[in-house]
Amino acid sequence: MFATITGRYDFLNHLLSLRRDVAWRRFTVRKMRFFKTFRLLDVATGTADLAIEAANGHPGIRVTGVDFIREMLAVGRQKIAGRGLVDRIRLLQADALTLPFPDGSFDAVGIAFGIRNMPDRLRALREMRRVLVPGGRIFVLEMNFPRNRLWRGFFDLYLNRLLPGLARLFSGNPAAYRYLADSILHFPAPQAFLEMMEEAGFRNRERYSLTFGITCLYIGSKEGTCPELPAWNLT
Repeated sequence: MFATITGRYDFLNHLLSLRRDVAWRRFTVRKMRFFKTFRLLDVATGTADLAIEAANGHPGIRVTGVDFIREMLAVGRQKIAGRGLVDRIRLLQADALTLPFPDGSFDAVGIAFGIRNMPDRLRALREMRRVLVPGGRIFVLEMNFPRNRLWRGFFDLYLNRLLPGLARLFSGNPAAYRYLADSILHFPAPQAFLEMMEEAGFRNRERYSLTFGITCLYIGSKEGTCPELPAWNLT
């Protein structure tokens, strides 16, 4: 399904979020810390937006992005080459439920707008925890149906009226964006997702509500200790 919208994927995501997706990724990158491997794994990387943001924001790291969709990765590689980041970001086709990396390979794992598409979210979280070093952190950026009554009404109108109309106008596969709306509506409430992270073995869980609760950033850590290093400043 996602392969059919690859050509307009970035454009529509920016349009439909009023470019808030850019700010959300930047906020996520600001929260990241690196202390041992200086490596980030970007799961469900898509066209590599989070990978590129992280590489720009943390000049000393290497990023590996994985995705199941070959067409998305092809676009991502073009973007990486265009930004001169080929030596710092590599993209691989892989399944998030069976990551092809040894235990403890990364300081941090990020996933932006991808966990809701996983057929087994708990298994995906456990697999991401496996590849973290002790004390490493996971960063899950995901859209959320707001709990505030006013914003719930607005977001419901947006998802069920505005988004399908824009998708029909700009996308060759409006059904993919119908799926987007449905997947947001059926994603667990924030507290329920934090409990899922706990079940997957993550400690010190945090949640940041962004843009009136339309999106949330969830952070958790693998057991173990790590030095608290300051993040590099974003340019």
